[in-house]
Amino acid sequence: MNQILIDQKVYVTPEMKKKKKVFKFEFFLSVFLLCILTSYAIYAEYDRNKSEEVSQEILEGMEFHDGVETVEEEVTVVVLNAIPEEENVSQTQMQQTQKEIEVPEEQKSVAKDGTVYYTIGVINIPSIKVNYPILSTYSDELLKIAPCKFHGPNPNEVGNLCIAGHNYRNSKFFSKVPDLENGNIIEITDLSGETVEYKVYDKYIVNPDELECTSQLTNGKKEVTLITCTDDNKQRYIIKAREV
Repeated sequence: MNQILIDQKVYVTPEMKKKKKVFKFEFFLSVFLLCILTSYAIYAEYDRNKSEEVSQEILEGMEFHDGVETVEEEVTVVVLNAIPEEENVSQTQMQQTQKEIEVPEEQKSVAKDGTVYYTIGVINIPSIKVNYPILSTYSDELLKIAPCKFHGPNPNEVGNLCIAGHNYRNSKFFSKVPDLENGNIIEITDLSGETVEYKVYDKYIVNPDELECTSQLTNGKKEVTLITCTDDNKQRYIIKAREV
């Protein structure tokens, strides 16, 4: 049987060529965008780790003053009514005295890169393993370094100390603060070295423009308010705590 072989040619139309070019462009664009997003994610994580290192560096370098300094100084004690052979005998001894020293409202810390930061105390939350210095002022740049005083008095003073911190949705800064529950303890240490425990008594979410949580009407009590973003960054978690 004779077989007739017929070559079949596939004809590529101009429309098919155009679709092929579009497909190639979209593919390379997708790969490019993926590389950009991956690079950004890697850099962001690196930046957060560096900020964590600076924060812990500041924490380790902090000094605390108890407001009373014990000083050893030499004093001369003259023995009166001494027997003749012991006349004019005197002795010198070390005597301890105390004097009051002024505790600063904020403390200057210089990071390894030469940047100057000012701290007012330390926040420690054992239940979620948070331990950071509290910076004395608030800004977007300072929030990248450590929790910041947002409003109110200095640590352990009467009033409502409001502290803001970033929620990076990981283990750093205030990421785990939304996990706090009523009864959890927040420890605040001021520059005098005094640590006061505050017990969480309320937790809720507000919009960014709702600032009632910063009210200083505390009936003469010491309170702490922690502020951090929700995971979608659209609202704010508020954690209220009162001195135990």
